[in-house]
Amino acid sequence: MSFNDEWAQAKNAAIANQSADMRLNQLPADGGGGTGPADLATTPAKKKQAANSIENHIQPDLKTAADAADESTSSAIGAFKGWETAAGLKKAHEHWDSQVKRLNARLESEKGALRGASTLFRSNDIVTGNGLVTQSKISGL
Repeated sequence: MSFNDEWAQAKNAAIANQSADMRLNQLPADGGGGTGPADLATTPAKKKQAANSIENHIQPDLKTAADAADESTSSAIGAFKGWETAAGLKKAHEHWDSQVKRLNARLESEKGALRGASTLFRSNDIVTGNGLVTQSKISGL
């Protein structure tokens, strides 16, 4: 069989197997073929659940803990008024507030990243799929 015959046969087989949906090859169920994870899996529902957990539980609990610390520290600062202990407590409390604000900003960032990741993965899949379709049209498959 000549190269041209083989090439025509391969092109015809590719056209016959072509469908409107993209289909990717997968590793066997036992995960063979490598030492790392079999694939990059993204679950939008789990990302949404994690973001909601940050918003509905972790951030409110952080605020509750920070408010409780504010109240008790303010009481202690008042009780030690005029002593160096009050100044030390005030400085420590300012540092605590700074840390709480940074943690809350980090949680906001993580929450936004979790919510945006699904969109990002979907957009990348669409761009990649469109590129493959375009490349197959250019190649004449």
